[in-house]
Amino acid sequence: MKPLIVALDVETDIEALRLVRKLKPQVDLFKVGPVLFLKYGGALLTQLRELGAEIFLDMKFHDIPSVVAKAIERAAAWGVYSATIHTSGGFEMMMEAARVPKRPKLWGVTVLTSLDQSDLKQLGIGRSVEIQAQHLAKIASSAGLDGVISSVREARGIKKVCGKRFEVVTPGIRLAKASDDQKRVQTPAGAVKNGADFFVMGRPVVESEDPVETVRSIYKSLGRKRS
Repeated sequence: MKPLIVALDVETDIEALRLVRKLKPQVDLFKVGPVLFLKYGGALLTQLRELGAEIFLDMKFHDIPSVVAKAIERAAAWGVYSATIHTSGGFEMMMEAARVPKRPKLWGVTVLTSLDQSDLKQLGIGRSVEIQAQHLAKIASSAGLDGVISSVREARGIKKVCGKRFEVVTPGIRLAKASDDQKRVQTPAGAVKNGADFFVMGRPVVESEDPVETVRSIYKSLGRKRS
């Protein structure tokens, strides 16, 4: 599985399907978030799977354990590769989700990349972002999750406390400095260097003039060649 995950940050199913057809030879895994999913539901997931795409369903489930487990059962029925749940939902919630038969990979959301130290303080959390992410990752690992979502800054520390096999997925990846709603960002090469198993890129790919060439440049920056 290639490390680049392309987020389908588009408004319509037509745009999403067109982008997947264009990028499928270079990209294995595509992220579907709440905006597209709430508009098109499982029908879009089925269409994407028919194109041979693997799907990262990023709905960040956070509810009582039984509800989250049923949500993961539904995700499994759609054949998605991976799905997200909030680690702040607690050990029992994560464990119930992890026990779902034939489930997708489960990645737990630690600290959103839109948050920084001042945001945690406002929420009443005294730990640093790095320590909080590690704390939540350890709980996720003990509950049976396959990995977590964190910024690149926390990736190396999470690998240290949870082991190399515990996957770290890093959003907030940019080709260059950009002004947006992500506060803890990094480049693709920086993500891999710091231990990311997968990294997510949306607008830098989707909104580029030539998405295929942009993907090629991403892999070139990693020292890899893609046709």
